[in-house]
Amino acid sequence: MLEIILCSLVTVLPDYLYRRYVQGKRIGREITLFSVWYELRYGLVTCLMLTISLITMIFYFHPSTTSANMFFRTVPIVTETIGRVAEVHVDFSAPVKQGDVIFRLDNSKQQAALQTARRKIAEIDASMLAAEADVLKSEGQLQEAKGSLQQAQDELDVKTELQRRNPGIVPQRDIEKLQVVVAGRQGSLDAATAARQSARVRVTALIPAEKASAEAALAEAQVDLDKTYIRAGVNGRVEQFLLRPGDIVNPMMRPAGVLIPDGAGQRALTAGFGQIEGQVMKVGMVAEATCISKPWVIIPMVVTNVQNYIAAGQFRGGEQLIDPQNVARPGTILVFLEPLYKGGLEGVTPGSTCIANAYTSNHELIASGKLSTAKSTWLHVVDATGLVHALLLRIQAVLLPVKTLVLTGH
Repeated sequence: MLEIILCSLVTVLPDYLYRRYVQGKRIGREITLFSVWYELRYGLVTCLMLTISLITMIFYFHPSTTSANMFFRTVPIVTETIGRVAEVHVDFSAPVKQGDVIFRLDNSKQQAALQTARRKIAEIDASMLAAEADVLKSEGQLQEAKGSLQQAQDELDVKTELQRRNPGIVPQRDIEKLQVVVAGRQGSLDAATAARQSARVRVTALIPAEKASAEAALAEAQVDLDKTYIRAGVNGRVEQFLLRPGDIVNPMMRPAGVLIPDGAGQRALTAGFGQIEGQVMKVGMVAEATCISKPWVIIPMVVTNVQNYIAAGQFRGGEQLIDPQNVARPGTILVFLEPLYKGGLEGVTPGSTCIANAYTSNHELIASGKLSTAKSTWLHVVDATGLVHALLLRIQAVLLPVKTLVLTGH
C-alpha cells in the first residue's frame, strides 16, 4: 500500500492535474467512478507498473524475512555409564556453576574398587620394608660367605706350602678335601652375591614397578568413581530437570537433562532469506530486526556471515536414489546477524522469533567516482528505496503486538 501511494504521487496525481486544469475535467462531472478508469488510464497503468517495479526492487536489493530466530545451544547432561541415580543436587530449574555436582549415581562398586586399590598400595609398601630387610640379610650372608671362603683358602695355602717344603708331611687326602671345601665355599659366596643382587633389584625395580601399577589402578578406580558424579561442564542453568533418585540412566537411550550455558543465544540472530537474494546478501550489510519478545524496538544489526550452502539440498549416502521433487519447499540462505552495538540483544529472550531487514549500500562504489552518471543515479535510487523498507519494518514493529495479542488471540 505504501508503495502504491508513493508511485501514485508521480503518476496518477500528475495525470489528474492535467485532466483537471488543462482539459477542464472535474471529479463528479466528466470524471466519475465509471469513467475514471478511462480518463486516468495512463496514470493508473504507469502507477501499477511503477509499483510492481518498486516492490520488486525494494524486496530484491533490501531483503526481508520473518524467519529470523535467536537459536541457542544446549548441552545435554549425559552419563558415561549406565547406573541408578542415588542423589539429585539441583531442582527442576536452577543455576549451576562449572564443576557443580548435578546428580550422583550409585557408586558402591566403584568405592569398593578404590578401596581395594588403596589396600594394594599399602601391601606393596609393606613388601618394600620386607625387601629392604632382605637386602640387609643378604649383605650379612655375603660377608659370612667371604669369611668362610677366606678361612678355607688360608688353611689350604698353609698345608700346600708345608707339602711343598716337606713332601709327605701332609696327607694328600687332606689337601684334596680342603680344595673341595674352598670350591664349595666359593659357590656359597657366588650364591650370596646373587641373592644380594636379587634383593637389590627387588627393592630398586620390581617393587617400585608394582607400586606404579597399583597407583595406576588406584587412579583408574578414582576416575570410575568420579564418573558417578555428574558435574556441570559450563556455567549455565538447568531447565526442566525431572530426574529423581531411583531412576535408571542410560547414555545410549536419552540424556538425563539439558544445560543451557550462560549467554546462549545472545550473540547473534540466525535468519533465512530467499534463494533469489543469494547474489545480494553480503557480509558487512547493515540490517535491522524487531523481535516479539522485545516489541516496539528496532535493533541495528550487521551481517557477519552468509552460509554458502542451502540446507534443503543436503543428503546422506544411502540405499535410495534422490528425487528432487521430494523437496517440499525451497530452502533459504542462512545468514548470521550480530548487533551493531554492544548489548543490542539485551532483553531479547533466547529462542525468540524476529523480523529482519537487510539493506544494500552502494555508498563506497558511488563515492569512488568510477561509475557513469546514469549508473550512479540508479544506485542512488536503489539505496534510497531502502527507506521504504525501513519504514515498513517500523510499521510491522508497531503492529506486531496488536497482531499477536488481539488478532491471533494469544
